[in-house]
Amino acid sequence: MDQKYKALFTPWKIGNVEIKNRIVLCPTGGTSLFGWFELTGCHFDKEAANHFLKRAQNNVGLIIPGIAPLRDTFWGKWLWQNPKMFEELKEYMDEIHKTGAKLFVQLTAGMGRSWAITELVAPLHKNKLTRALIKPIIDTNHELASPSAQKSRWAHDIECPEMTIEQIHEIIEAFAKTAKLCKDAGVDGVEIHAVHEGYLLDQFAIEFFNKRTDEYGGSFENRYRFAAEIVKEIKKVCGDDYPVSLRYSVESKLKDFCYGAMPGEEYTEVGRAMAESERAVKYLQDAGYDMLNADNGTYDSWYWAHPPMYMPENCNLEDVAHIKKFVDIPVVCAGRMDIDVGAKAVEEGAIDAVGVARQFLTDGEWVTKVIEDRLEDIKPCICCHSACFNFSSSKGHANTQDLKDTMGLSRCALNPETMQSEKYFIKPAKKQKNIAVVGGGIGGMEAAILCAKRGHKVTLYEKSNKLGGVFVAAAAPDFKEKDKALIAWYIRELAKYPITVKMNTKVKDVKALCVDEVIVATGAVAKSMPVKGVDRAIEAIDYLLGHKAVGEKVVVIGGGLTGCEIAYDLYLKGKKPVIVEMQDDLITTPGICLANTSYLRDFFKTNKVPVYLETALSEIGNESVTLKSKAGESVCVDADSVILCVGYKPDPIATKGVHVIGDAKSVGNLRTVIWQAWDVAMKL
Repeated sequence: MDQKYKALFTPWKIGNVEIKNRIVLCPTGGTSLFGWFELTGCHFDKEAANHFLKRAQNNVGLIIPGIAPLRDTFWGKWLWQNPKMFEELKEYMDEIHKTGAKLFVQLTAGMGRSWAITELVAPLHKNKLTRALIKPIIDTNHELASPSAQKSRWAHDIECPEMTIEQIHEIIEAFAKTAKLCKDAGVDGVEIHAVHEGYLLDQFAIEFFNKRTDEYGGSFENRYRFAAEIVKEIKKVCGDDYPVSLRYSVESKLKDFCYGAMPGEEYTEVGRAMAESERAVKYLQDAGYDMLNADNGTYDSWYWAHPPMYMPENCNLEDVAHIKKFVDIPVVCAGRMDIDVGAKAVEEGAIDAVGVARQFLTDGEWVTKVIEDRLEDIKPCICCHSACFNFSSSKGHANTQDLKDTMGLSRCALNPETMQSEKYFIKPAKKQKNIAVVGGGIGGMEAAILCAKRGHKVTLYEKSNKLGGVFVAAAAPDFKEKDKALIAWYIRELAKYPITVKMNTKVKDVKALCVDEVIVATGAVAKSMPVKGVDRAIEAIDYLLGHKAVGEKVVVIGGGLTGCEIAYDLYLKGKKPVIVEMQDDLITTPGICLANTSYLRDFFKTNKVPVYLETALSEIGNESVTLKSKAGESVCVDADSVILCVGYKPDPIATKGVHVIGDAKSVGNLRTVIWQAWDVAMKL
């Protein structure tokens, strides 16, 4: 192991509990040991248990599984009412402890206005009759209950009800009862979720969301009372020496309802500012908390707590290191933490441990690989949120995430085995076959590697002189450093297996390949538009690859993810982009995480990038474009250059007698490309 990481592999203590190293596996929604959002109710989740045991066996120090709601989302049963589940947990903790790892269970009071009510459930809640009918199954009023009556973060036409004193006391009691069961089951500690990210306890703590006039609102002490009473009650029941961590946001990074602050921006904080945070951490420590598991943000500035690739690495470190000066308890920092920077911060005493979440989904062995000095073997997380947390929303819509995804969070776009071990796994093929893979993009490389792992003889054909396909263009912007690293990882991985790679080889006839099976992964081609002057436009790929230069004023046609990322890249390069989109919002495609989309929307709003919504392109002239609004009004916009980002269409070289995957089958994203590669390769 490189000695620069030495500080990460030293022991530390949370209360009286010693942790063997400074790497904390932070919670990811959907990995609760008590199940997540299943209609069958709370139960010991063997998939999550297997997930964490494998990571414990790969040298993580402290494991904190995903949130466990104190009260089951469906049917309303309290966790403490299921003693059998804790008996199974006790047996499991024995296995965890054999690895030398420690485990804390994260318990949540709820989400309040941040509960991601879905497009399916929202209309049922809005109607009093249907709300009453579904209440025995899912009590939406309970899930949405907030410190004060206010708009839902996800459905602005829904008003969340004010939580009653009785509900607050019931939750405090449930925390203590559940924590005691965890302690008796051998769980090393509990983490309280959370004065963090704009969840329920954070809403009580933040004056912007808390308009109560009773003992849980108004003054500083009243707003933090709920969180303080929880830890005091747990200590009363479990003993002062039982560790209780708190998930904590240093600053809210909040400018207004559904409007967050950009990194480095000067703004007026309407949530928890640093001055209050300095006071709050001391107050919470004195109340009894033994650790702060910290970052920044709320659901209104979600990109701080769930940083997409647009956010800087280590984006929360400066703030977290600052508040550590005001407490004596350990402080963990999370949020796109770079291991080199994190190790240095621990060595210097700026933080006590490094919190990592999504990288454990992409590569559960990454800590072992650091120890064994195999950093190049670590498959990088690209912060896409495409499978782990793809709650999505756009103007006028609640959470548009697919129901299957809601019930199966914390999967990984790049690693289908994560939290899906019964569906996706590698086993030797019954019969070795000669397999041709046509197309050297991500899907083609993934399929080739999987087939080789199963024992097949594989030949990969790529028509160009580069592997990576269209993802090479997608990874071109400076803020896509992890995407570039992923391509490099695939190329290195290919070389580990007996795969014949034929570059600059265009396959015209798949029958001529004379193999047992053909996998077609030839991707997609860009769509065009039947408008006058379209020949003057630049295709998105040509811009990204630098094949064509652009002027200062650039009109981007298409406000989907590609168009917005190109506009963002243009702005960072000092250009003056304009975005034109036919829909009523930017990036309306379901399944693209709100943390990612809200960053781009807030960035354009903050930096006054012109955005024309519900507007179509009519004509491209020599120095301008003509647009037409939904109302039929024409607008002329100056343009030195025009970039088309209006989508793609599949471009398979063959469809019969072959296996078509990825964009060649249906245009999607890395998740669809990689998972389809597994769907096919597992069966050959």
